[in-house]
Amino acid sequence: MRIAAVFGTRPDTIKMAPVVHALRFAAPDIHTTVCVSAQHRAMLDDLLQFFAIVPDYDLDIMTPDQSLTHISTRVLEGMGAVLAAAKPDVILVHGDTTTSTAAALAAFYRKIPVGHVEAGLRTSDRYSPFPEEMNRRLTTALTTYQFAPTELAREHLLRENVNANDIFVTGNTVIDAFMSTSKRDDLPHPKGWERLDPSRDIIVVTAHRRENHAYMAEMCKAFADIAALPSRPQLIWPVHPSPHVRPIAHRILGDVEGVVLIEPIDYAEMVAAVRSCTFVLTDSGGLQEEAPTLGKPVLVMREETERPEGVAAGTLELVGHDRAKIVAAAGELLTDGLAYERMARASNPYGDGRAAERIVGWLAGRLLGGRYPEAFRGPVSSPSSMPAP
Repeated sequence: MRIAAVFGTRPDTIKMAPVVHALRFAAPDIHTTVCVSAQHRAMLDDLLQFFAIVPDYDLDIMTPDQSLTHISTRVLEGMGAVLAAAKPDVILVHGDTTTSTAAALAAFYRKIPVGHVEAGLRTSDRYSPFPEEMNRRLTTALTTYQFAPTELAREHLLRENVNANDIFVTGNTVIDAFMSTSKRDDLPHPKGWERLDPSRDIIVVTAHRRENHAYMAEMCKAFADIAALPSRPQLIWPVHPSPHVRPIAHRILGDVEGVVLIEPIDYAEMVAAVRSCTFVLTDSGGLQEEAPTLGKPVLVMREETERPEGVAAGTLELVGHDRAKIVAAAGELLTDGLAYERMARASNPYGDGRAAERIVGWLAGRLLGGRYPEAFRGPVSSPSSMPAP
């Protein structure tokens, strides 16, 4: 059986790396081809080296100020030649990237089945997050095999009339990657970590999403307020280079005591930072799943999350972009030991480190007649009680 794994951004490289390794471990029954789009060139290359993955095909599509239309068309065109040469029986794409949707469409045009890793995440608004929410919905429509990370994701797919026999709950592969990486003893802390006092609380911050650009100044003021709290916590923020983020962060926080603004960091440095911090304040997706693996509470600066399992399980708290709400939630975690322990000890609903193994085992069962693996069972037992998208 020939399987092609296609990815090209920082997040989906992290999440597909365990799948690539699991596929290669299954040789010779499975022949694995790796194709990268390089939608995120520099960040992709660093991660490929870190995870010891050498692509068979590199579309190298990234250009300055690339648009979503540019990414889509270049991936769609480039995948035609790759699929003709590699002749896969199945292609695997991940999540909600424009690379994944365009690659799935290219496969559909050639009647090649698509397997969607991290299928079924949903919000109630197709424009939030943008363009990720629509990307994942479109990819679902193009997919044959749906690898849902949680039971709730499976429920979303069933509501959209996806055949139940084509859905398999695996856990999230980001947990596989994070768990294995966090056990390494060679992880470097990011440059700037030495400016922090290890005897005081450390909060890791990430903030960059498009839907928060209009609120970035208020969020930065909230970070300054947190740094001024009586317990004197420290915040370290790898600032995104976006013109909607970087100038505002440096203008408001550049001279604030207790706030350390640093350049973007690589995956290994982020894992080391989370491993050593008190809690995480973020608007990203992956950290909502990753940080609870190490018992770190996560305050999510979004009005809605496509990962409500974490809210239900108690590993996440939605604080939105309101200045006062962000400060109040951070203050509670810093001063209320019981509130902190409730979040830190809550069971992570997103995986157990065996998602990639389950995906490969299920494909072998479906296409090669092997034994099907057991599905992942998370701590959230009644997904129907959560908000429907």
